[in-house]
Amino acid sequence: MNVLLLGSGGREHALAWKMAQSPLLDKLYIAPGNAGTAQVGINLPISATAFDEVKKAVKQYDINLVVVGPEDPLVQGVHDFFLADDELKTIPVIGPQKYAATLEGSKEFAKNFMNRHNIPTAKHFTVTAENLAEGFDFLAQQTAPYVLKADGLAAGKGVLILNDLSEAKSELENMLNGKFGAASKTVVIEECLKGIEMSVFVLTDGESYVLLPEAKDYKRIGEHDTGLNTGGMGAVSPVPFADKKLMDRVEKEIIQPTIKGLKEDNIPYCGFIFFGLMNDNGTPKVIEYNVRMGDPETEVVIPRIKSDLLKLFVAAANKTLSNEKIEINPNSATTVMMVSGGYPEAYEKGKVITFDEEFSDSTVFHAGTKLENGEVKTSGGRVLAVTSLGENKDAALKISYKNIAKIHFDKMYFRRDIGQDL
Repeated sequence: MNVLLLGSGGREHALAWKMAQSPLLDKLYIAPGNAGTAQVGINLPISATAFDEVKKAVKQYDINLVVVGPEDPLVQGVHDFFLADDELKTIPVIGPQKYAATLEGSKEFAKNFMNRHNIPTAKHFTVTAENLAEGFDFLAQQTAPYVLKADGLAAGKGVLILNDLSEAKSELENMLNGKFGAASKTVVIEECLKGIEMSVFVLTDGESYVLLPEAKDYKRIGEHDTGLNTGGMGAVSPVPFADKKLMDRVEKEIIQPTIKGLKEDNIPYCGFIFFGLMNDNGTPKVIEYNVRMGDPETEVVIPRIKSDLLKLFVAAANKTLSNEKIEINPNSATTVMMVSGGYPEAYEKGKVITFDEEFSDSTVFHAGTKLENGEVKTSGGRVLAVTSLGENKDAALKISYKNIAKIHFDKMYFRRDIGQDL
């Protein structure tokens, strides 16, 4: 079968790398892809949100299945675009329809869904310009740190965690006045959950699901979780504290009620659900939903899946996922993200990336790269994810860091403490 994968980051390279191993695959196309995806498939110079161009590619390359990597095309309704088009509606799309994608596209929508279906989450209050005074009152009832979340998508940067009440009030006003554009015209104030975060993922056909390996990612730019939030500086899987007792609770109290809630609310769903969780003294609570895989978590989750990912996608599309079993590699996977100097603020692009030697004990997933005149160059803030497998996280990390020393580009930066808090 011919598959089209939408997206251009490290998550998409990992998905492409895994699908390329499937005996079911004839040709894999990635739109727009990057220098890494070009090694395992054919890149197409098409934006993931240019739906008319996507349609042309689907027809031109006789595509049988579309897999959507990032959130933007999902929230903008790429699945609905296919369903509404007579020439496309029989082609399955892995990724939910627009209304279901509101689980990620709107924090308020997600909170209301969780409340309706008794899914444990933080106390919260929704603020707009009209009820700012009530927002101030709710903030005053909380204890520091204060959590402010832009309701809409803000490229992973719409969350502020502040220790000072007056600063929190001031930033709340800034957000409502457009600090994150239209995404923060509505802001959700949350009680700050205490504990350790983790990410859990399922692939679902809306009826049943398969549970993928869990992961923990590292959002802050600085070591010891200091500095600005980023799209993610590294990840580990499995998560040492995610024992059977905790994961049983996650399935029973969060995953199963979510799938059941989608059915009760008549929300069809085919694709990934990412559960951003807080382990609050052994009680799992939902911080957020995403309607796709996380990045860089994908870069540690996918290498641990021994099963044929493309076969699982076909089952999800056919609503036969209940017949499938997923096989997981018991070893640990770790990834360390190499980023451009200055990221997550201003940074330069176009730096040449060189490798001292080839190595086979790590997989390098490309995130922000491009091919130019035969050279691999940086084209984003997060550039490369160096993923390794080992009998435990320390063994895997040792391999990743050993191989990072063989990779070079001007002003590159990476965290040296990934996984050390566990």
